[in-house]
Amino acid sequence: MIKDIAHVCLLAKNLGDAERFYCDGLGFRKMFNFVRGGKVVGFYLQVAQTRYVEIFEHADAQYFENQSLQHLCFEVSNLDAVCRRLKEQGIAVTEKALGADKSWQAWTADPSGVKIEFHQYTGESSQCTGVDCIFD
Repeated sequence: MIKDIAHVCLLAKNLGDAERFYCDGLGFRKMFNFVRGGKVVGFYLQVAQTRYVEIFEHADAQYFENQSLQHLCFEVSNLDAVCRRLKEQGIAVTEKALGADKSWQAWTADPSGVKIEFHQYTGESSQCTGVDCIFD
């Protein structure tokens, strides 16, 4: 019945800042704009072949620690290259670390404060093996 995740929708305080972060920083491709009354109010970004992030401008957009959506996670093939690219764009990113799930990970946040995790799976990653992720 469900084929895949089609898109995630985020609110951004400033579309220009969001576009720089997601397109220049992360390398996503802008597919199209949402236009209302002749003004661009949002856009659609291609993450992978049929997976997208949809962003709409909202001046009061805020990220809260205790909201239901905690973070986005993008699978990457070369975490070192992603971290290097972000740093070159002046975007703060944590150092690469091996998570309890045995996947390499690093973290950043978009200009509106949404936490973003990057995962590079290993042969031992729980996502690949199905082995429970046990942490203290």
